[in-house]
Amino acid sequence: MAQRGAEVMTIEAELRVPAATAQLVEFTIPEPADNILRADQAYWLDLCLTPRPRNARACYRDHWAPDHFERIGEIFMVPPGESMRAKSDGGRPQSSILCHLRQDAMRAWFGGDLKWTDRGLKAGLNIENVYIRGLLRRLAEEVRHPGFASEVLVELIAGQLAIELGRYCAEITDTVATGGLAPWRLRLIDERLNETRQAPTLTELAALCKMSVRQLTRGFRKSRGCSIGEHVARARLKNAQQLLATDESVKSIAYSLGFSSPSSFSYAFRRAVGQTPREFRQRELRG
Repeated sequence: MAQRGAEVMTIEAELRVPAATAQLVEFTIPEPADNILRADQAYWLDLCLTPRPRNARACYRDHWAPDHFERIGEIFMVPPGESMRAKSDGGRPQSSILCHLRQDAMRAWFGGDLKWTDRGLKAGLNIENVYIRGLLRRLAEEVRHPGFASEVLVELIAGQLAIELGRYCAEITDTVATGGLAPWRLRLIDERLNETRQAPTLTELAALCKMSVRQLTRGFRKSRGCSIGEHVARARLKNAQQLLATDESVKSIAYSLGFSSPSSFSYAFRRAVGQTPREFRQRELRG
C-alpha cells in the first residue's frame, strides 16, 4: 500500500474486519525519508503513538505545486486514490496505529464518497479532533491486547471513525462561513506550543492572537474540532515525549512543563499515553 524507500515498516499486530484493517506498526527511518503513500481503495488513518520524525511534511503532488509541503501532525488521513508524498529528516523509530477504512464500506454507509477539496487535503494532514483521536487510541489498545469479541468491537470502532471522519470533512467545508480562526492565528498558537517550556495560559494565547479569550476559544473549536484546552494539554504531552528521549530527569521535565509535581505529571502522562514516563523512556531506549 505504500512505497517506503529506505524506510522499513514492521507490523507488530493486526486485526482485520469487513470494514477496516487495523495495524500497530513501527517505522524504522535511519536516514532522511522521501516516500509516496497511497491506498487505492481505503481511507488511510495514522495516529502516531511516539513522536514523528523531525520535520515531517507532505505534499499532494496531483493538487499542489511540487515544492508545496505542509506539516504532518499527530493524526493524518490520506483519501483513497490520492498520492501523498511524505518527507522527514529521519532519526528515531516511530510507532503508529493505522486504520484503513474500506472505501466500499464508506460508500455503502454514506451513499457515496467524501469530498476532499485542496483545503480539506491540507486539514487532513493534521487532524486535531478529540473524537477521532480517542477512537484510534481505543483501537490501538484492542489491537495490542485483543479480547472477547475483538472483531465485533473493531468493526464498531471503524463505523464510529467513519462517521467522525465524515463530520470532520463537513466541518472543514463550513469553517469559513462559521467563523474559524485565520490561518496566521493558528500558526502562532502552534509555534508557541511547540516551544518546550511551560504551557501558555489562555490569556497569553489570546493576547498573541490579538483577540479576547472568548473569541479565541470559540474560533479555535470551530477551526480544529476540539477545545483549545485539550489542544494545549496534548501539545504539553508531546513536548514531554520529546524530553523523555533525552537524559533530563523526570522530575525536571515535570516542573519545566508546568506540572505541580512529578506525580501529577506521571498521572497525566499515563492517562494519555498508556505508559508511565519511565516506561515510555525505557521503550525509547530499547528502540
